[in-house]
Amino acid sequence: MSTLIVGANRGIGLEVTRQLHARGDEVIATYRGSPGGLEGLGVRAVGGVDLTRGEEVARLIEALEGETLECVHVVSGVLEESSLGHLDFEAVRRVFDTNAVGPLRVVEALHRAGLLSRGGRIGLVTSRMGSIADNTSGGSYAYRMSKAALNMAGKSLAEDLREEGIAVALLHPGYVRTDMTGGSGLIDADESAAGLIARMDALTLEASGSFWHMSGEPLPW
Repeated sequence: MSTLIVGANRGIGLEVTRQLHARGDEVIATYRGSPGGLEGLGVRAVGGVDLTRGEEVARLIEALEGETLECVHVVSGVLEESSLGHLDFEAVRRVFDTNAVGPLRVVEALHRAGLLSRGGRIGLVTSRMGSIADNTSGGSYAYRMSKAALNMAGKSLAEDLREEGIAVALLHPGYVRTDMTGGSGLIDADESAAGLIARMDALTLEASGSFWHMSGEPLPW
């Protein structure tokens, strides 16, 4: 059995990869451009995987031929500022394609190829900024919209995959000090990764389709 981590060359994805590898899991890590911190880590890495490009996702599926994936973490995501009065709709489209459509494209391709193990688990890294109930400050249109859409995709996947014994979790990583946040945040990537791994280890079919903070707190839709 293997664990696939999509978007693993830096930040939270790299820390999830490092911690799972350190405890002895068989890890396959993907990246889009540079391998970054994956170099020398000792995990199997698959490069050139851009979730917005169907042909690159197809090449990932080819590279995974013969694998049985027990766990999938989709960590990839982008953040572009988008405030009222200064909206760049091409940027909104880019963020939506990466954060919402991209993860669905990967999971659908894995499922179609028969690579997901019965009894397996899928973790989609989303954000509490995608929560409608939790939005009291407005702004960040592209990011908020994309993560709300990802939450809906994850909920639908949970229902569609339930009969196959595959559980899905929507996971908020916390406000993490990474390149995406410009180094600002409340926690470091290693703490966030440990929480995400704990949530995935504890994930059951009964809890499939739930929206969780990495700390274990249930989040409102």
